Order: sequence, then C-alpha cells, then structure tokens
Amino acid sequence: MNIEQIYTGCLAQGSYYIESKGEIAIIDPLREIEPYLKRAKSNNATIKYIFETHFHADFVSGHISLSKATGAPIVFGPNATTSFNAIIAKDLQEFKLGDVSIVVLHTPGHTLESTTYLLRDKNGKDHTIFTGDTLFLGDVGRPDLAQKAANMTKEDLAGILYDSLRTKIMPLADDVIVYPAHGAGSACGKNMMKETVDTLGNQKKMNYALRSDMTKEEFIKEVTDGLLPPPKYFPLNVKMNKEGYDDIDVVQDRGTTPLSPKTFEAIANDTNAIVLDVRHQSDFIKEHIPRSIFIGLDGSFAPWVGALIADVKQPILLVAPEGREKEAVTRLSRVGFDNTVGVLEGGIDAWKKKGKEVDSLRSIPAEEAKEEIALKKAPVFDVRKVGEYQSEHLVDAKSTPLSFLNDYLAEFPSTETFYVHCAGGYRSVIAASILKSRGIHNLVDIAGGFAAMRNAEMNITKYVCPSTL
Repeated sequence: MNIEQIYTGCLAQGSYYIESKGEIAIIDPLREIEPYLKRAKSNNATIKYIFETHFHADFVSGHISLSKATGAPIVFGPNATTSFNAIIAKDLQEFKLGDVSIVVLHTPGHTLESTTYLLRDKNGKDHTIFTGDTLFLGDVGRPDLAQKAANMTKEDLAGILYDSLRTKIMPLADDVIVYPAHGAGSACGKNMMKETVDTLGNQKKMNYALRSDMTKEEFIKEVTDGLLPPPKYFPLNVKMNKEGYDDIDVVQDRGTTPLSPKTFEAIANDTNAIVLDVRHQSDFIKEHIPRSIFIGLDGSFAPWVGALIADVKQPILLVAPEGREKEAVTRLSRVGFDNTVGVLEGGIDAWKKKGKEVDSLRSIPAEEAKEEIALKKAPVFDVRKVGEYQSEHLVDAKSTPLSFLNDYLAEFPSTETFYVHCAGGYRSVIAASILKSRGIHNLVDIAGGFAAMRNAEMNITKYVCPSTL
C-alpha cells in the first residue's frame, strides 16, 4: 500500500494518491490531471476510483476530467447531487482497492454531503482517514458555506458537524492517521496548523473542537465565532464542481493566446476585461499598464484572485513574466477563472516599444516613510487581516483589510497623500493597484511592510498574542 499526499501550497490544498496491488484511488484531485495519469502509467497501475469528500468551494476539482480520461467512476458521499454520472455512496459503503478497502463515513456539517474516507489495511485495521473539510489539523470546517442551498443556519450545520465528529471520527483509534483537505492559509477554516498530517490521538489532545467534555452548545459557539464572510467566488466554484467545466487543456490553449500590444489594448478598451499583472511586485512598482491590477504569481495568487475579482466569468488579459504564462492560466483555472482571453506578447517591453502609456507606483523605504508621515501628519492604511492589525499595528493607522478593500474606498483621501502597507509588501501593492485602477493615485507604498516599519522603529502598539484577543 502506498499513500501520497500531493500538496499545493498556493491553495493550501491536499489531494491524495493511494495505490494497492496495481489499483489506484485519487481523493480530491487537482484540476490538472496529467500528474495522476503519468504516475499511474509509470507504476503500471490503473486508476479505479475518484473520491470527492464534498463539493469544494475554494477550488475546482479535477474529478470530471480525470474520470473522462480514465473511465474511473466518481464517488461522492450521501446527499450529493450532480449533473454528471457519479456513484452516490451510502454511509459505511466499502470500496475494495487491491489489498485494502476504503469505507464511506458520512460526516455532514461543513456541507450536507461532506464525507470522510476511512482506509483499512489488508488486515482490516483502521489506518488512515481522509477527512476533507470535516476535520482539519487544529480546526474543523466552517459550517456557513452550505446554509443558503440547504436553507439552514450556520448554527444548524455546526450542530450536525458536532454529531458527525463524535459519532464517526472521535471513536476511531488514536493511531489512525489524519489527512485533511486543507492546511494553514485556507479560507475553509479559521485556525489550521501548518502541518499537513497528524495522528487522530494528537488531534484529540490539541484540537479545540475535539474536546471530550465539550457540549454541543459550546461547540456551536466556538466554531461559528469569528467567521469572516466567505470569498464571493466560493458558490461559483461549487456550481462548477457540481455541473462541470471545460478541460484544462482547452482553458490553457485559450488563455495563453499571444496578443500584440495593439490587439491587447483594443480588447482592454472595447470589453470589460481586467488587465491582470502577475509579475513580481517590484516589477509592477517600476512600470505597469495604467489601471491594471497586480496580483503576483509569487504569493497566494489564486486565493487573492478569487477574493478580489470574485466573478469567475470575468474576462482577464494577462501581463505575465516570460515563460510563466501557462502557469498563470493554470493557477487561475484552479479557482474557476477560465475566461483568460490572452497574454500580452513580449510583455511590458513590447508595450513600451509601441509607445504605449505606462504608470508606476511610488514605493519608499520605511525609514523615509517614517519621516514623511511625521512631517505631513499623513494618514496610514493597514491592509493586513483584522487579526494581524489587532495583534500589533502602527499607532493611528486605520485597518482596511485587503479582502474587503472595496468596502473601505470612501475612507481613502481624494487629494491628501496617504500611505499603505501590509506585512511584507505583497498585499499592499495589490491594494495600491486596485486603488489606482479606481482613480486614486495620491498614495505611497511602504516597501517591506510592517516588518520594515518595526525595524525602522516606527511608533507601534504593544504586541498582543492573537490567541488572547
């Protein structure tokens, strides 16, 4: 028996490859399926099943394309309804895979079809659980994503999740291995650990949601407390996972179409396409196409696209580093953004050679910003998460989290110079690009973000540990 976790850091997502006696099961596959096909071919093995733990909201799974390519059936747990052929398994149904077996444990709560898959070894011993978004390391799945479809409150779903954990997962032995669908950084939970595998016994000791003396009322309160609104693209990804999507090679071919500066500009002017610049922030700061949005590939690219662009049908024109065009289109498609219509051929250099206008962003070191802010008594806007701001921030800085920047547009001065920062310089450039695209140009980015501001001994509040907030 071989179990392999295939972890994608940008999405904080884990898919799983399980092989026994030449038979393979894939759990929660990524949209690009070629790695699974190559692995199976090199091992002279056959993909027998494709298991989905639930209808994912934060990414588009590869289940449909992988089934089409292999003929392997797609398996969902109870309560799932799809627009394509799938096995809707029953609770405790068993699927044989070589010498091992995979048992369906229906664990609703995150969503009503949420299912944990229990792997038993050749001796019938419980070995591993693939928990999807039911149980994370250090947390559990948020119970507010399915309430509209199910006409239920998040408290209702949290109560169902409490029962699922205590009747299906907590009775299992402590040495059972836990493989979740997500780790730290995912918007599907609140307080996930950075580790991506653990034992159930350790989770019973340290995961707040698995306390043995916890009442259902306490669980509901703790699980629902502090939930931020889910990103707006989540329901659109669920729809794609239920109803289907284009194969990724079709999306890649369309999205990587090279466009001359003239054609690129014409499409940008004649349509509602967003110009998305995915280069490094330092390159964007120096020069970029006016009104373009920056979200760099060398950061949490796909989740930020989903949170800030939101509409997966939005046409996108790409400005990408040479050789990374396909990567950009692929990572966009992972979160359902399939409508990339082309890439600027020759990049920003080709744009300038044709005499096209470029813009830039003023970004200064923290030491310089410190002097300017004191001299001008200028306002400062902190675009980090609320928790980061509450933990520690520049005295008098205003909290305007990047995820909800559009809600704060009225707070930014229309003429007075103001300063923006994040933790290290990535998110603040995203924020600056959005503000500039809306005609707000009287801003300055603090290079290096909060880390540089601390080193420059700017006036920072006393640190408060996030766990005590």
